[in-house]
Amino acid sequence: MTTAPSAVSIRNLSKTFGKTEVLHGISLEIPRGRTTSLIGPSGSGKSTLLRCIAFLEEATTGTILVNGQPLGFEEQPDGRRVRLPAQRIRQVRSGIGMVFQQFNLWPHMTALGNVTEALVTVRRLSRAEAEERGMAQLRHVGLAERSHHYPSELSGGQQQRVAIARALALEPELLLFDEPTASLDPELTGEVLNVMRDLGAEGMTMVVVTHEIGFAATVGHRIAFLDHGRILLDGTPQEVFDGPRHPRLTQFLETYLDRGAAMLVKPS
Repeated sequence: MTTAPSAVSIRNLSKTFGKTEVLHGISLEIPRGRTTSLIGPSGSGKSTLLRCIAFLEEATTGTILVNGQPLGFEEQPDGRRVRLPAQRIRQVRSGIGMVFQQFNLWPHMTALGNVTEALVTVRRLSRAEAEERGMAQLRHVGLAERSHHYPSELSGGQQQRVAIARALALEPELLLFDEPTASLDPELTGEVLNVMRDLGAEGMTMVVVTHEIGFAATVGHRIAFLDHGRILLDGTPQEVFDGPRHPRLTQFLETYLDRGAAMLVKPS
């Protein structure tokens, strides 16, 4: 088990939509300065868990602490779960960035415009400050020379890298990725994964929902394997993939031989 301090502590979190409980008592520690990969079959609850961490979904029960600060709700000594004031929620959320499967770029804005818009309208930076920071992040993801191109003039991989630059420009302490390569063909997937690999090497705290199993195993410092809304396995890649194999994980990996998982499936 890692001894790195936790950036996020999730305690007994459950999420219900109507009468359907999609997350069941999730508890997870996300270490600071490390990459945590959430893997599992479609419908296992990975994206819902990520959205709860971003407070895009409100958990039904349980608590989430981000850098020790409660997000959304706080448990009282008597066991009651009390919603926090909006200002406190915004303060904690301001340190969280998120990159989605769909790029969600403004089609009428250039790459630089997409990166700087929130800096001007939300963070209230001057246009000059915003553009300086925006260009720095476009250089960070290898797109400085495409800064004045519109999304329609960029490949899917380039658009996703603009989306990553946009998230980085807000200087998050925690960066969440929800299947960031799912909309890309294999040739373009690599350029996005390389940017994420570099961010991990730089010490960015990241939580990545991904079906790129090889990436999850080689870049993730921790792996959480979900199935039917529960965490079945949680540990280092070596503990999850090299130890005694949970039969559900073996079954899952066998369906992803074409996604970098072949090296992880060993004869029994």
